[in-house]
Amino acid sequence: MRLLLLLIIVPIIEVYLFIQANKVIGTWPIIAIMIATAVAGSYLLRSQGVAALAKLQGSLSTGESPVKHIAHGALILVAGVVLLTPGFFTDTIGLLLLVPPVRNAIIKWGSKAVMNNANIHVVSGGQPPQPPHDDNTIDADFTVIDEDAEPGESGWTKH
Repeated sequence: MRLLLLLIIVPIIEVYLFIQANKVIGTWPIIAIMIATAVAGSYLLRSQGVAALAKLQGSLSTGESPVKHIAHGALILVAGVVLLTPGFFTDTIGLLLLVPPVRNAIIKWGSKAVMNNANIHVVSGGQPPQPPHDDNTIDADFTVIDEDAEPGESGWTKH
């Protein structure tokens, strides 16, 4: 429902902003602004995407948790998609997502929202989780009777 609402409201905002901007600056300056934001956005997207990938690789090589860097990379990807959409509103959102403090704030808010809605179960001191049952597996215990027995002499054939 929220996505549907977003898909209806964003184009309405964009059309309204285009009409208002056309009254103030005209059609050709609007087209020039759209081209400039696409070029600037693609440059920023490329440079920040490479930096985010380098930080991700660095965190993986040091054993650090890569979650923060993955979140930054995902938001940079969203910024790129939004910047490809023509319009003042979407360009503003895309450019804001390319600002690291804005991404940090979104990640902080998002992690709080996830943790508030998370259902976490911790098992301590109990039985370890059992693997799924497989009908082709036979569960059995064994005991070594004589480790010094000659090859071919097992507890089954030994007298």
